[in-house]
Amino acid sequence: MPSYAFQAKNLAGKVVKGELSAATEQEARVRLRSQQLIPVKILEKKSMSFSKPKAQKSNKQTATIKGTVKRKELQIFTRQFAVLISSGVPIVQSLEAMAQGAKSPVFLKILNRIVQDLQSGKQLTDAMALHPNVFDRMYVNLVKAGEEGGVLDEILNRLADYIEKSGKIKSKIKGAMVYPAMIIIVAVVVIAAILIFVIPKFVEMFSQNGQELPWLTLQVIAASEFLKSYWYMILMGVVGVFYFLTQYYKTGEGRKNIDTILIQVPVLGALIQKGAVARFSRTLSTLLTAGVRIGECLEISAATAGNWVIENSLVKAKESISKGRTLVEPLKKEKYIPQMVSQMIAIGEQTGNMDVMLAKIADFFEDEVETAAEALTSMMEPILMIVLGGIIAVLVTAMYLPIFTMAGAIG
Repeated sequence: MPSYAFQAKNLAGKVVKGELSAATEQEARVRLRSQQLIPVKILEKKSMSFSKPKAQKSNKQTATIKGTVKRKELQIFTRQFAVLISSGVPIVQSLEAMAQGAKSPVFLKILNRIVQDLQSGKQLTDAMALHPNVFDRMYVNLVKAGEEGGVLDEILNRLADYIEKSGKIKSKIKGAMVYPAMIIIVAVVVIAAILIFVIPKFVEMFSQNGQELPWLTLQVIAASEFLKSYWYMILMGVVGVFYFLTQYYKTGEGRKNIDTILIQVPVLGALIQKGAVARFSRTLSTLLTAGVRIGECLEISAATAGNWVIENSLVKAKESISKGRTLVEPLKKEKYIPQMVSQMIAIGEQTGNMDVMLAKIADFFEDEVETAAEALTSMMEPILMIVLGGIIAVLVTAMYLPIFTMAGAIG
């Protein structure tokens, strides 16, 4: 009869490990439930000797699957995984069931690969760590804490909440930036269309009349002719600048410089700052609640902040803790860490409720991000409308000045 190694939770929530003999995995699960144990993981014990061809196949299977998974799909997966685990369904069967409902082909391959790794004897944490493009360092660390503490279902629920709230923050910040960008693009297209298609019609009329044109009209005509002759060079220049900035931002120095400039921009900088504080507070709170070491918590939280300035502040805080100091000491000296954050972290350190305080900070700044996003949108809309209206008014005035001169001469 096959032998199975199991990991289960008793009614008190403690993790119990052991071995039992059963004809099938289903029978092993039933026997565990009869002993008032909730199965978490059941693996059939197999021989550890492998032939060379099988080892090569295993190496091939552990290759990282390329591609990403949408945040929403990862959130739904995490929530469903938590429900199945809390219901006592084994991890392997839970993953197999969710793989059948996976919408993304990439996610389907990854879940099937994880199932294969688990069946070959790997831990869930190790199997997920092989796919960092989907399960990042924070996700893997939390799952590891859940496995070790026997509270995997609770950790997965917290992860699902974190993914949902983090996604909302990112969407609000992106929405606040996308709307003005779309207005600018439309304005540029409209102005370019006027210069390329409308202004030349007036030029033909003025050339037939043979009168001397005002200075403003001459400048607009010159701009029109330049745009008609070199539009491709202008377009290539814009694309080139965008590409250069994108590549420059990927470098350490570029990210440092651009993030430092962005966080100093009026209104937009406040939005970026509050979003970064909300993200790192939520991440740090989630990790501390799961029992992850403070040094690793700060390292992961810094990586999720999304801005180099805030990230650098957290790196300094990690160095402070490694020297035996408190977390709040270096944060107090940072210009872009709000004083309220430092005060609440200090209270959390004194009372031992750091995770609770950080969660409150995250809640507060998530609301602040929403308010700042609305303020940015409300402010940018009239400014852009005024700028666009002013440019069109200049173009119209430039074209009608010669007409007014002609009418005055006839009069």
